[in-house]
Amino acid sequence: MNWSSLLNIALVLAHALPTSGLPTPDSDLVIDQDEPKYVFAHFMVGIVENYQLSDWIEDMKIAQSIGIDGFALNCASIDKYTPTQLALAYQAAEQTNFTVFISFDFAYWTNGDTAQITDYMKKYASHPAQTQYKGGALVSTFVGDSFDWRPVKQNTPHAIHAVPHLQDPAGVSEDASRGRDGAFSWYAWPTDGGNSIIPGPMTTIWDDKYVKNLRGATYMAPVSPWFSTHFNTKNWVFICENLPTLRWEQMLAIKPSLVEIVSWNDYGESHHIGPYSAHHSDDGSSQWAVDMPHDAWRDLYKPYIAAYKSGASSPTVDIEEIVYWYRPTPKGVTCSGDSLGAPNGISMLSDSIFVATMLKTPATLTVTSGSNAPVSVEVPAGIVTSSIPMGVGEQSFSVTRDGQKVLDGKGGLVVKDTCKYYNFNVYVGAITK
Repeated sequence: MNWSSLLNIALVLAHALPTSGLPTPDSDLVIDQDEPKYVFAHFMVGIVENYQLSDWIEDMKIAQSIGIDGFALNCASIDKYTPTQLALAYQAAEQTNFTVFISFDFAYWTNGDTAQITDYMKKYASHPAQTQYKGGALVSTFVGDSFDWRPVKQNTPHAIHAVPHLQDPAGVSEDASRGRDGAFSWYAWPTDGGNSIIPGPMTTIWDDKYVKNLRGATYMAPVSPWFSTHFNTKNWVFICENLPTLRWEQMLAIKPSLVEIVSWNDYGESHHIGPYSAHHSDDGSSQWAVDMPHDAWRDLYKPYIAAYKSGASSPTVDIEEIVYWYRPTPKGVTCSGDSLGAPNGISMLSDSIFVATMLKTPATLTVTSGSNAPVSVEVPAGIVTSSIPMGVGEQSFSVTRDGQKVLDGKGGLVVKDTCKYYNFNVYVGAITK
């Protein structure tokens, strides 16, 4: 898989993180503002073999509650339960007034699978719960750059709007010859376009390339809060530390046609925003995903999603809240029982505690990290991510305004200087009134 990137954050003690990754909108980069805006979440069907209808409904209702319009159903050709779970997903979406579309994972599908892909599109393109966009049934992929969508369109009675993942934005020039109607980018993390780990910060350089080459065709932009994984086939961490807010700020600036959140439930890559489901099949990722919730990121995403859909340049805070995230250990700790070794990329990480303040008016954020002295940061109204140095021990957070504590609480995870297995996932929590 063409994973890339890393965000090299410069830690500025007791100050909000910079927004150097934000683009300056121009006529080439900003999309037509009259287009309807939709937000989807990438859903890994391959790990929900045991899902029942009720599981799908639960996930969809949670996604709807923050403004997500549908799931991109990533599915593989090799999973015997793919037809069963797709049927349940479409049934659940119809019952919940949600939408879904198939994202064919070409790590498994091939260019020779045209007939089978066509059969799926015949079955679901006109389904009441199928996502429709610009007069056609939306369909996407993971990779699959060279797949020809023309025979699928020719043999499917319902119109299709194909927005596959293209790894090279220059490839969109072949849209007409391959029947594509747009492109989905996987570059949700800073990258040079290869599979190497590079310094950040995250910018919109790749978004700009896609938009310019698409020349008005549909661009589906990726948004992701994190990426770390610890399998023997892929063992790395991306430097995404302020990405949960920075990437959304970029979306509000460039206003792409569509947004796809990566991901809803890919626990193995630690970028899920959905709940950790008890009914998914474990591929070994429980080692770093269990007891490391990401639910509070949904609180953070909700106002950004609303702002993106309305065309606003900044989110509106309705409920004051602190959302924090941090790793369980400093990067230099050696884990005693891990044969894989430390993930690639940790040298570019900062040992920091990250805090997004969601405030209606300015206030003072104070963070006490372990045995470190308390650090106070003056933060403005709106949503702002700040960072302070990580200390081993308990984490505590407070927001004070006019001499009164507005928010106050402790982090849900104690930072330790010992470990058995390397874990560069983050614990995400929230403090509300």
